[in-house]
Amino acid sequence: MASAASHTSLSLIPTTSSSTSRIRSSLSSVPASRFLSSSLRRLGLAAAEPLLSLHVASKFPSLKATAPKTSRFTVVAMAKKSVGDLAESDLKGKKVFVRVDLNVPLDDSQNITDDTRIRAAVPTIKHLIQNGAKVILSSHLGRPKGVTPKFSLAPLVPRLSELLGVQVVKADDCIGPEVEKLVASLPEGGVLLLENVRFYKEEEKNEPEFAKKLASLADLYVNDAFGTAHRAHASTEGVTKFLKPSVAGFLLQKELDYLVGAVSTPKRPFAAIVGGSKVSSKIGVIESLLEKCDILLLGGGMIFTFYKAQGLSVGSSLVEEDKLSLATSLLEKAKAKGVSLLLPADVVIADKFAPDANSKIVTASAIPDGWMGLDIGPESIKTFNDALETTKTVIWNGPMGVFEFDQFAVGTEAIAKKLAELSGKGVTTIIGGGDSVAAVEKVGVAEVMSHISTGGGASLELLEGKALPGVLALDEAIPVPV
Repeated sequence: MASAASHTSLSLIPTTSSSTSRIRSSLSSVPASRFLSSSLRRLGLAAAEPLLSLHVASKFPSLKATAPKTSRFTVVAMAKKSVGDLAESDLKGKKVFVRVDLNVPLDDSQNITDDTRIRAAVPTIKHLIQNGAKVILSSHLGRPKGVTPKFSLAPLVPRLSELLGVQVVKADDCIGPEVEKLVASLPEGGVLLLENVRFYKEEEKNEPEFAKKLASLADLYVNDAFGTAHRAHASTEGVTKFLKPSVAGFLLQKELDYLVGAVSTPKRPFAAIVGGSKVSSKIGVIESLLEKCDILLLGGGMIFTFYKAQGLSVGSSLVEEDKLSLATSLLEKAKAKGVSLLLPADVVIADKFAPDANSKIVTASAIPDGWMGLDIGPESIKTFNDALETTKTVIWNGPMGVFEFDQFAVGTEAIAKKLAELSGKGVTTIIGGGDSVAAVEKVGVAEVMSHISTGGGASLELLEGKALPGVLALDEAIPVPV
């Protein structure tokens, strides 16, 4: 039994021989969460029994730490002026250029297959309509090279009109005399949808003259397109030089409140779940979260790089050979920061990358040659769920396995269901964009999450601590002590 003063191991790689016991020692060097250790010791739990400790801690709310106190006041997330700060007199009769993110998926028949982003834009647009503004919507769709009919925004008009309760007028361009005529004829409370702004290469190049033409259509600017806020484009950053005020929409503000506010000053214990296929795509996110979280759960294809870095055989699983030293350094950083980093103890392996592959469950140290890991196993699901039970704030970015294949979606779906359960208990649950959003939508629990980010790259960059050009360009709000 380890002494009470020693670190409690929460790394759960099983071993089957004396040779792998040394590997386990290395993998198990990640210490127990700082918020549990002292309380568990008061109960007399031995440090060598991490699963029991974690299980017991989950049953005693009194063991759950609260956010550390601080003498300095905090400021509302990123302190940007919001559309909600504008009075009716600021909006009535005014032409408002609204950058929204209507980049929704369409099938071969141009039918919308997921209207999440359209629905997310509705509150801001309705607010402007109700306050008598003349609303001019700008968005992109896909990655067109010049004017590309299949990327026209026309298929979005019926659904947008239905959700807003007004008939949306569609322009055939986003600048020019015809667009100006349509703007001039807009009534108060009317909505005009401009054509795909990326039909012009000047958009992504953020050319000032193009931005000036867009801005000339309106009196003020609202950015509600979080999904493109990490890009300095003409419609997201350039127009702000010509339109004042330039403010955040409700969706953008909510994204900042959760991805900056809730993550920077979380209710603790704070857990982060990071998945996905490659360590390289999540380096910044993991490093940033290690500065903030108490528990870090890793899943997805990236775990095999961590396994190999510790000397385990991973069969034909995805491994980034040039990131092995990075994986080792991240484990060491977690230890130094006192963060409990949990790797899966077991995995679901397959004999090929296909939905109909033969599969079986093995411990993480027993992956045979020719087999690849495609999901976390049942023991790992239980352990992850036990760890999450102790939390007050959770952010999730990236699937636990190849959830596009049903037999390898179990881990991802289990995490989604657990977060839904925790949401019902008052835990703040943040789904940080990308495939995690698709997962909670698939399971049918999206509505109960505290926040679902509409941004992919923008979510990642914000979680990494990077500044977003589309946000920086907006007017500052008066700091509000809280």
